[in-house]
Amino acid sequence: MDSKILSTLEFHKITHKLEQHAATSLGKKVAGQLAPSSDLEAVKLTLQATDEAYKADRLKGLAPFGGIVDISAPLHRARIGGTLNPTELLDIAATSRGARRVKKHIANLHEDDPIPLLYQNAELLTEHKPLEDEIFSCIDDQGDVMDSASSELAAVRRELRNGESRVREKLEQMIRSSSVQKMLQDAIVTLRNDRYVIPVKAEYRSHFGGIVHDQSGSGATLFIEPEAIVTMNNKLRELKAAETREIEKILQKLTAQVGEHVEDLLYNLETLGQLDFAYAKARMAHAMKATLPRMNDRGFLKLKRGRHPLIATDKVVPLDVELGNQYTAIIVTGPNTGGKTVSLKTIGLLSLMAMSGLFVPAEDGSQLCVFDAIYADIGDEQSIEQSLSTFSSHLTNIIRILRSMTSKSLVLLDELGAGTDPAEGSALAIAILEHIHRLDSRIVATTHYSELKAYAYNRKGVINASMEFDIATLSPTYRLLVGVPGRSNAFAIAERLGLSKSIIDHARGEVSEEDQRVENMIASLEEDRLNAESERQTAESLRHEMERQRERHDAELRKFEDQRDKLLLKAQEEAREAVAKARREADEIIADLRKLALEEGAAVKEHKLIEAKRRLEDAAPELAKPKRAGKADKKAAKIEAGDEVTVYSLNQKGTVVEIGATDATVQLGIMKMKVSLDDLELIPSSKSTPAKKQPQQQAASLKRSKDDQVRMELDLRGENLEEAIIEVDRFLDESYLSGLGQVYIIHGKGTGVLRTGIQQYLRKHSLVKAYRLGNYGEGGNGVTVAELK
Repeated sequence: MDSKILSTLEFHKITHKLEQHAATSLGKKVAGQLAPSSDLEAVKLTLQATDEAYKADRLKGLAPFGGIVDISAPLHRARIGGTLNPTELLDIAATSRGARRVKKHIANLHEDDPIPLLYQNAELLTEHKPLEDEIFSCIDDQGDVMDSASSELAAVRRELRNGESRVREKLEQMIRSSSVQKMLQDAIVTLRNDRYVIPVKAEYRSHFGGIVHDQSGSGATLFIEPEAIVTMNNKLRELKAAETREIEKILQKLTAQVGEHVEDLLYNLETLGQLDFAYAKARMAHAMKATLPRMNDRGFLKLKRGRHPLIATDKVVPLDVELGNQYTAIIVTGPNTGGKTVSLKTIGLLSLMAMSGLFVPAEDGSQLCVFDAIYADIGDEQSIEQSLSTFSSHLTNIIRILRSMTSKSLVLLDELGAGTDPAEGSALAIAILEHIHRLDSRIVATTHYSELKAYAYNRKGVINASMEFDIATLSPTYRLLVGVPGRSNAFAIAERLGLSKSIIDHARGEVSEEDQRVENMIASLEEDRLNAESERQTAESLRHEMERQRERHDAELRKFEDQRDKLLLKAQEEAREAVAKARREADEIIADLRKLALEEGAAVKEHKLIEAKRRLEDAAPELAKPKRAGKADKKAAKIEAGDEVTVYSLNQKGTVVEIGATDATVQLGIMKMKVSLDDLELIPSSKSTPAKKQPQQQAASLKRSKDDQVRMELDLRGENLEEAIIEVDRFLDESYLSGLGQVYIIHGKGTGVLRTGIQQYLRKHSLVKAYRLGNYGEGGNGVTVAELK
């Protein structure tokens, strides 16, 4: 992309903003080098990285880039064998540790919410924890090599500290002496040239043997190293030299270890710069309230309330524009200071931003195109040095554009044809526009010439546009109106400002009738547009209200469903508790019946059976039953003694023995129960043989042995097929005599031999109406459910 175009559209200001959002110098460097791309796939990838960083930043905040610095210079020096200083080594360790933190942060994010592109880049970061640990174990946070770096250094420093203590002790003994104190300027021990000295008055110089290392500015004080400690100070200098040599060895060793990983560390720097750059783009998108545009290479762009990113949010006027679908050229007319140039720059700058992988300050659903180039001729480019007028300067620039552009270019021309004779300028402007239009380039041009309004009106693929002007306030609104040509508004403005009506009427008479018709047509279009805009705003307001109503309705529905789920959960829990209680009671009753059968030996007495039946009824869970409105009276009126009925609550069939006012006595197998008439439903076919059934039921008696118990399930697991068939036959007979509607035969899953044999036997059995495998919660393939006739 031509750097002149980037400068004209102020793209460098966008990159400067982007740099301010980068967390590291690496990211700032990448942001400063940002340039638009003409490759659609490359643009989509960079936008995807921005989108993933935007999502990551929204969910978990900025990645931990703290401690990461540009270490490329010390790495290059380590590569050629130079020795790094402690601060540089600390920076390398801190940056390596920062890379590990960033990698872990992005990996954790990717597990929760996939960000494949960022994750792929982060996985390229190599880890060097042993190197970090080695550096941190040798150098402290202040950049000093620690005693623990080597045993030799620890020994040298220990001896050095002991030597310094001895020297200070010797000097302190001297300055505490009364004979010496009178010769001292101050009773202190100090350092000069890394040697311990004492401050002696100048007049007592001859009383001290030793070396003078310094004197005060006035010359009254001499800093003397007494002869008694010269040898001791010399020893300290030797130890310091040994310390320096040992530190140099340690730094060389650490530098050599860094040199082994230079290539990986340099690649880490590049990757960290790209990751920080992606997060910087996301942060700038947050700040600009920008959105992800959809990209294409078809020359189509559609901005929904696009905003110029360099104008304050509270002052910028959003722009709605579409180009490249029904029309490929837009001709914008209107007065100066109306916002035409800002509209041009907004279209161009947002296109450059999208082509650079940046979000654009526009509403969701905006679309932008990846052009092979964007050309712009905007502003006054008069050149004194080149002796070019405004017209010549513009024309020179336009000629350069015409030579370079293609059918996939975007051309932005401001005040086309201005700066020369209006008739010739408008003719030239039309010719230039026609040439660009024939090449099928996308073009947005601004002009003052009314002739271009007619050209846009008559030319297919070209459309008029204008900047809205509020006559009531005599000021522009800076809104772009596509499809409406601009008006001069000169007469209206003059009249509002108080110019004589006779002068205005005379001026109107000078305007040709055709021009007046055009102005009247534009005024009519403007009025229609305002009416349509008002109706659109009303419809938009109603739509928003409907959306709010729908949101409220959805919220209430979700609340209702939550309450319903809670009530169902509570009801299910209560039902489970009730059923569990009933089962316990039933187990006790069955146990009593077995005990009675054993004690009586033969038949159980009727009054004992009735008592057991009453206890079983009392054990039934008391759950609220839904009322069957209008059915109870109807059923009670039709049911008579001897009728066959269905008991809802037990899902069992029985015969009515006796009818009461509100309930009936029903024979259910071997048991008689009193059941509410609301809980009964008449089976019509039972009317034909009521008299025959009752005596048979009354004659029945209960005779049970220990192994002859009434139950609804039979467990055959572990038995062979022949034994199982005998058990099944006996079980079906007992179940039928007991009035059970369905029974459960447990055969297990296993090889399937037992299940297949039992089902073949059930298929031919005279008492079996149908059979099926168990459902979920009934045992599945390990259970066969048989329905009896």
